Amino acid sequence: MKVDVCAFGAHPDDVELSAGGTLAKLAAAGLVTAIVDLTQGELGTRGSAALRLEEAAAAAQILGLAHRENLQMADAFFEVDGPHLRQVIEVLRRLRPDTVLANALSDRHPDHGRGAELVARACFLSGLRRIETHDKHTGQVQEPWRPGAVWHYIQDRWRDPDFVVNIAGFEEVKEEAILAFGSQFHKPGGEGKGEPETPISSPEFLETVRGRALAMGRAGGIRVGEGFEGKRPPAIDLITEVY
Repeated sequence: MKVDVCAFGAHPDDVELSAGGTLAKLAAAGLVTAIVDLTQGELGTRGSAALRLEEAAAAAQILGLAHRENLQMADAFFEVDGPHLRQVIEVLRRLRPDTVLANALSDRHPDHGRGAELVARACFLSGLRRIETHDKHTGQVQEPWRPGAVWHYIQDRWRDPDFVVNIAGFEEVKEEAILAFGSQFHKPGGEGKGEPETPISSPEFLETVRGRALAMGRAGGIRVGEGFEGKRPPAIDLITEVY
């Protein structure tokens, strides 16, 4: 499978919360999109690894993804080391995305910044032909592949974006995908009913997600958006494309 855009998240629901509108818009435009979750979020206070896998599959359908998989790294304990880098390189060479989205460069949860570094480094190393990896499904030696761009979505803590994606018309799809994770977020009658309260399980949390989209939109001169940043500035063909 060749995908256009692959979004990585340290936990299931990371991508939906911060780049769900962007992915839904890309899929609606006919691009081939995928999400790769690094962990199953098994250390989360609510739900279970098995339930979150089911929720992730439901969210994938809502976003129109062509592919989603989970690398089953250890939640909170994965590192930026050889074995984990090779896992990500294998996925990059198998899916061959032109653009990669990854976790925030720095955030409240340490997995987010660590996941960002892991994916960014793997994107570079994936282009080196002397690093040998094998397709986990076929066992064949993989060809090098380096994505053209790596952009980091912005998560819990505010970070100034390098650019903002206009997600007008896709806010409801984004929220539906978030609510597919009923064990984690407030959903009347959802899977998380009766479980311990967490900072993200209250009805008010979804208001902060909507507020962040409005704040990012305002920062970009539009109504509603999702912000991204990178380690290099984005380039455009015509200055008239920026608004």
